[in-house]
Amino acid sequence: MSVLTVDNITVGYGKRLILENQSIVFDKPEIISIIGPNGSGKSTFLKALARLIKIKQGTISLDEKSLHSWNTKELARHIALLPQITTAPEGMLVEQLVRSGRNPYVSIFKELSDADLAAVEQAMKCTDVWKYRYQQIGELSGGERQRVWLSLSLVQEPNILLLDEPTTYLDSRHQIELMELVKRTQRERNIMVVMVLHDLNLALRYSDRIIAIKEGAIVGDGTPHMMMTPENLAEWFGIKADILQSPRSEETCPICVPYGLA
Repeated sequence: MSVLTVDNITVGYGKRLILENQSIVFDKPEIISIIGPNGSGKSTFLKALARLIKIKQGTISLDEKSLHSWNTKELARHIALLPQITTAPEGMLVEQLVRSGRNPYVSIFKELSDADLAAVEQAMKCTDVWKYRYQQIGELSGGERQRVWLSLSLVQEPNILLLDEPTTYLDSRHQIELMELVKRTQRERNIMVVMVLHDLNLALRYSDRIIAIKEGAIVGDGTPHMMMTPENLAEWFGIKADILQSPRSEETCPICVPYGLA
């Protein structure tokens, strides 16, 4: 299992700092949700983990090797990102898109091997989009498209999967469908999933670990039960909320019920 170490990083755009002097370690195959109010730096943090934004200070290391020292293709075999906004060329077929996720394993001008094609089929069947392989991406529903993009990430066979607000724009049914898929995939592949979520109850239901970010600082890190207290919600989100226990989950998990502003 890969270990991702964040050591005293500062990240920003120009002179505007988004995260400053933050440190944390990701070292287990588990589901980790990053929560926090809008504009707190959650997505910027995820982009830094994916090496999509240059850090101004500090280091991010994968298995004790600086992230910026990794070859791009080599890094893509370890870390995959499903961004918040996804676009594909008009008319592109579903299988064409997913096949592109094997680029880290294929030399330039080389065809996909039988092993590559098997990985594509496996990823698409895992997300239940194999039946759409000859359809154009634009013909699919929002939930179907999101599963296709997840296939693209999974076909890279990463140890670490980063998801930036994967349930945005999905209705309740498709949110649950996607989260169940993420949970099942994480368990079957024994990988680390780090995702940004706005829906607190989805984060509580599906996460092993919760990280809270507020105003560019990590202010909480622990299990859902540890993190979800009325005091924390008032401090982090400025809301009053009751914390209940769900009797329907495999292991009782907290439920957040907001009722006012703090």
